[in-house]
Amino acid sequence: MMSTGREIRSYDYVNRPYASVRDALRANALAIFQSATKAAASRAQSVAAELHVDFGGIGVKTDIHISVKEIQEEAGDANSTPSVRLLLEWEAASMPGLFPLMNGTLSAYPLTATETQLDFFGVYEPPFGAVGKTMNAIVGYRIAEVSVHRFVSDVAGYLRQGLA
Repeated sequence: MMSTGREIRSYDYVNRPYASVRDALRANALAIFQSATKAAASRAQSVAAELHVDFGGIGVKTDIHISVKEIQEEAGDANSTPSVRLLLEWEAASMPGLFPLMNGTLSAYPLTATETQLDFFGVYEPPFGAVGKTMNAIVGYRIAEVSVHRFVSDVAGYLRQGLA
């Protein structure tokens, strides 16, 4: 059976040095996600965060469980820039049928000495199985795309203020 996953990418930047952003994400990723998304409660391996989607004037939000599966860091050399990558997974805590299951990577790398790029690349599985493929073509992809963009924007905004 072929995967029904769709790719989503979102970017933002933090006007703080890469080392500060990297250190914060390595030390406190779940706490940052929780604070950035105004989450409710954290757990040992995952955190409840909140996704907000405004679709057609109707606000939809749900708690999600975010797990950091792995943190990878590359120091960089003469031919490449340093980066840190957090391998993430999230799913809706109470309404998994409405929101997609997302697997993705949040990368951070320096743009300049004082700016850091956040780059999210993920693949999600539309909800509702076969019916979800049709719904995904109509509205599902947009919901997932808005959710990811909002998450990245919230994290970047939090880091901009929190690392000041």
